[in-house]
Amino acid sequence: MIVVVDDRALVKDGYASLFGREGIPSTGFDPREFGEWVSSAADSDIDAVEAFLIGQGESTFTLPRAIRDRSRAPVIAMSDTPSLENTLALFDCGVDDVVRKPVHPREILARVAAIRRRLTAIANFTDIGPIRVFADGRDPEINGEVFALPRRERRILEYLVANRGRRVSKSQIFNAIYGIFDEDVEENVVESHISKLRKKLRKKLGFDPIDSKRFLGYCIDWN
Repeated sequence: MIVVVDDRALVKDGYASLFGREGIPSTGFDPREFGEWVSSAADSDIDAVEAFLIGQGESTFTLPRAIRDRSRAPVIAMSDTPSLENTLALFDCGVDDVVRKPVHPREILARVAAIRRRLTAIANFTDIGPIRVFADGRDPEINGEVFALPRRERRILEYLVANRGRRVSKSQIFNAIYGIFDEDVEENVVESHISKLRKKLRKKLGFDPIDSKRFLGYCIDWN
């Protein structure tokens, strides 16, 4: 999920729509609301955020520090002022990148992926057994062959692999795939997506690599 922070409703709603077209859940805050949320939100909600997009607002230069107290997700600033001084000030306050508006959401997502690769110092894919999951939105591979999946199932697999060896709850998966504040979708839809994903993995691998325990959640690992 992408969190957009800006004091203009038009900006927040516009980017929510644009990211939605790319299949990426997002939500918007004005700076004051966001400051309260980022300091008090549950860890599972913070962990569901893939990146923070900071726009115009009185707290623009203080929010990155507040984010860093809770999250290592990339922080990208959107600049309305094409000046070197403003750009340097944004970097100095702790953002990972600065982009000039207008900027396409695909460019933002590409920059987020690049920042994550630098932060983790790994390639743009993760292997777990014969499964290879990519960080750039491509379908995963199994034993070197493309394993095509619908978008929601692919993102669930990506999330499970990113948290491999650690059990994640249905709520955590829902927040990562649909967004924290999506009230139009029931959380139980996650069970349907995971059921379909497990069936496809079982057919391809000969067994199910996803372990589930009632009340504890899901885990993917490879021994």
